[in-house]
Amino acid sequence: MLQDILSRYSRNRTCLVMILQDVQTELGYLAEESLAEIARHLSMPVAHVHSVATFYNVFSLEPRGEHLVRVCLGTACHVRQASLILDTALRELGVSDGGTTKDRKVTVQSVGCVGACAIGPVVEVDEVHHGHMTVPKMSRLLRGFVANKEVAT
Repeated sequence: MLQDILSRYSRNRTCLVMILQDVQTELGYLAEESLAEIARHLSMPVAHVHSVATFYNVFSLEPRGEHLVRVCLGTACHVRQASLILDTALRELGVSDGGTTKDRKVTVQSVGCVGACAIGPVVEVDEVHHGHMTVPKMSRLLRGFVANKEVAT
């Protein structure tokens, strides 16, 4: 599978981010073995590939949950108590920021800004924005994951 992705790209170093995106999409995360193989393909140090993969928060070096919950902590969301919403998610799911539940159902991650300031605080679930988030709405959303169904906020 990785070789199929690499075969679509030249060995030009400018392809690095595109290759990382494709591997992440296919595998759900960037395994260390994948980073080493990408580095070999592009004739660059593994440390460079690793630094690019860890620079962008869209990439993950660990398997993520079935659902990705991102809590915006940008200025507009922060002043509207987004940290309480993040704390609620982390506490109720029993994970730390960036962590995944043991059943691999949900990964929770804080982010700097999702670009939806007017409806802050914002929680993004699987790339869908949930605006005007509150602690009770966050709890309902999380209960939906536990019950294995979507919940309207």
